Amino acid sequence: MDYRLETRCIHGERRSADHHPFGALAVPIYQTATFSHPGVGRSTGYDYTRSGNPTREELEKTMSALEGACDTIACATGMAAISLCLELFDKDARFVCSEDLYGGSVRIFKEVGERRGFSFSYINTSDVEAVEREIRAHKDTRALYIETPSNPMMEVTDLAAMRSLADQYNLCLIVDNTFLSPYLQNPIAFGADLVIHSGSKFLNGHNDTLAGFVCTSRPELSERLRYLTKTIGANLSPFDCFLLARGIKTLAVRMERQQENAARIARWLQTQPKVKQVYYVGLPEHPGYETNCRQARGAGSMISFRVDTEATAHRLLETVRLISYAESLGGVESLITYPMLQTHADLPQKVREKLGITEDFLRLSVGIENVDDLIADLTQALE
Repeated sequence: MDYRLETRCIHGERRSADHHPFGALAVPIYQTATFSHPGVGRSTGYDYTRSGNPTREELEKTMSALEGACDTIACATGMAAISLCLELFDKDARFVCSEDLYGGSVRIFKEVGERRGFSFSYINTSDVEAVEREIRAHKDTRALYIETPSNPMMEVTDLAAMRSLADQYNLCLIVDNTFLSPYLQNPIAFGADLVIHSGSKFLNGHNDTLAGFVCTSRPELSERLRYLTKTIGANLSPFDCFLLARGIKTLAVRMERQQENAARIARWLQTQPKVKQVYYVGLPEHPGYETNCRQARGAGSMISFRVDTEATAHRLLETVRLISYAESLGGVESLITYPMLQTHADLPQKVREKLGITEDFLRLSVGIENVDDLIADLTQALE
């Protein structure tokens, strides 16, 4: 039976008869570094946790079922997942990237990727013609690295159009799907070769552990990624795998509630005198609204907005009571972030200003609290 997403979040691809040992419904934590062998040249299928662990395997199979991937690698962090992807490419490879990208991605590209001989171009990937011009200008381009919706300006990139360019120029299409999660968007269905997640965010959902995922649609990439992760050791620990597997069970209900809350808050923010602009892909006036509707099942719960002054931004950050002023996103708790000092602090000032990440710009990750309580908290902070 081909289960729907809500069921796959809870059961992965398991059937009722496929219970764990002793009938356990929760995946057991195999907190072991090594496994004994039944004989010379014989194995239980597991030898050493760096190369394979039953708890991690269960989590990876669930993620593959959610993303429509042939394989998934669970990594220690989202940054470890990005680093693992970079290892697939040879020296002198060029990446054409979304210009509005998580600051940590830009940092690893500059501090690690460039030192390995890679080069990176940053383009508004919602402009398909601009992306193609950049590819044609650089014959060493090997990959497109897309984030949609982007962090934090909420730009939307047409994934089918990127796949068309990837086919035309023989490129690898890599998509960061953190903001929408596999519950709302499946880039592999639109031709992505690799899908990256910061599992710390919506997938875990409780702000209590770090994790990352690399999902792939191509068996040859799976084979290479498996060899690389065994060699590098970027794997997620068994206990953290258990936490992620537990978190994913409630992904569907969390995402539905968070998205419902975000839509109401985004519309409310539009009515506030001190709020000058709201960036939420669920608003029909968002320039990427139609594209997002074609390739995703929702708009998620990430909102960015611009207030009238820097002083208003600071006052809001320092006077929210229910919402926490903190980095990260995707958890059941609502968080508000100041990108210019937190997530994107490593970007040069000129780049931040070009993107619009300025002193009056805030990012809100909407949780599952009562939406009226959240609006009341924002109201008192703005006043």
